[in-house]
Amino acid sequence: MESLMRNAFLFLSKNRTANRTAKKYGLRFGAKRFVAGEQISEAITAVRELNDRGIVVTLDHLGEFISTTDEAVESMKYCIRTLDEIASSGVKANLSLKLTQLGLDISRALCLSNMRSILEAASRYDNFVRIDMEDYAHNEASIDLFCQLREEFGSTIGLVIQAYLYKSEEDIAMLHRYRPNLRLVKGAYKEPPEVAFPKKEDVDTNYIRIIEQHLTNGDYAAIATHDDNIINSVKTFVKKNNIPLSQFEFQMLYGIRTQAQQQLADEGYTMRVYVPYGDDWYGYFMRRLAERPANVGFVLKSMFKS
Repeated sequence: MESLMRNAFLFLSKNRTANRTAKKYGLRFGAKRFVAGEQISEAITAVRELNDRGIVVTLDHLGEFISTTDEAVESMKYCIRTLDEIASSGVKANLSLKLTQLGLDISRALCLSNMRSILEAASRYDNFVRIDMEDYAHNEASIDLFCQLREEFGSTIGLVIQAYLYKSEEDIAMLHRYRPNLRLVKGAYKEPPEVAFPKKEDVDTNYIRIIEQHLTNGDYAAIATHDDNIINSVKTFVKKNNIPLSQFEFQMLYGIRTQAQQQLADEGYTMRVYVPYGDDWYGYFMRRLAERPANVGFVLKSMFKS
């Protein structure tokens, strides 16, 4: 049953009609738990609250279903506005983004131009931008663009690597020459067994493997997980191998396991929360439900309270 629900939510996450309906009704029926708000001011308020608790943030202005150059340029401008607001407010946050929202599916040149504009702004503010990894169809193009932009903008840019892909260990080995700041995740998209591990236990094993690989390389790791087994494994590994706390951080999603976030921060680890905002929240919300269908219970409760 859980597998059926996961597949259903992943299917719905790509439904344009449902996305338009979601925008019409706004953040309700449980989505507010996972999305900080539709406006940048709401997101900055959420960041301040997290900063006050010793937690840093990465902000993501949500954007999906981009199909025109104008939409991609508008998304680029909003990313820059997010960097502007971070700088003017003084909060401790950086930026995450998806290449498809900047026009990757329209043309590589458009996406590259938009990314350069964003990274120029980030460089002015001495901030950091991370490319979120999307589905397998965009994997190679995302890595290719990262490599080009890393050459141009240095440590201003980072990338995400997904443990459920067979190729990730090789990708990390190739990327090591850039000394990259990588967010390491399990992966949230539905992929065929030809390219991704179909069994959870194999994904978990590979996840630990690539975390240890990247840390052993001496490169910075953002370990994005809510899994206590993974977290405890990392704690043991870094202690055994004398890896400094300055070489890695833990990351979790806004609205999920808030007590665990606080505990890690209190223990002295860098804890970063991924805070999404914007009116194009539907696809993100569906993927959160797909990752943990038990969240549907929370959504149903919210509907009856509305």
